Amino acid sequence: MTKQIIHTDDAPAAVGTYSQAVKIDKTVYISGQLGLDPKTMTLQEGFIAQAEQALDNLAAIAQAAGGTLNDTVKFNVSLTDLNDFAALNDIFNNRLSAPYPARAAVQVAALPKGGVVEIEAILHLE
Repeated sequence: MTKQIIHTDDAPAAVGTYSQAVKIDKTVYISGQLGLDPKTMTLQEGFIAQAEQALDNLAAIAQAAGGTLNDTVKFNVSLTDLNDFAALNDIFNNRLSAPYPARAAVQVAALPKGGVVEIEAILHLE
């Protein structure tokens, strides 16, 4: 098993002791992404903008690994307010096409940097 570390400047730099993603064979594990603008490292304003930016960041990392969001087999989503769940579904519906990946969404007390949503992904590349 060989681990390949994935990094792109088109997504925020890691804000801790972790990598943006790790690729093992055809599987890519992408670390949780906040709604941070990768150039300014500032959070977008509001849930929808942060969720869209988080998915943009995931897409950039997926591309650096040789894939797209359509290669996602599982998303894990952390929300600070489950009242945003319907908006989350709308965003995923607009960004993805069937068949949809597996997904978990949980409410958490807080996220790094004061974010309101964090999304991580597992991809399987063909």
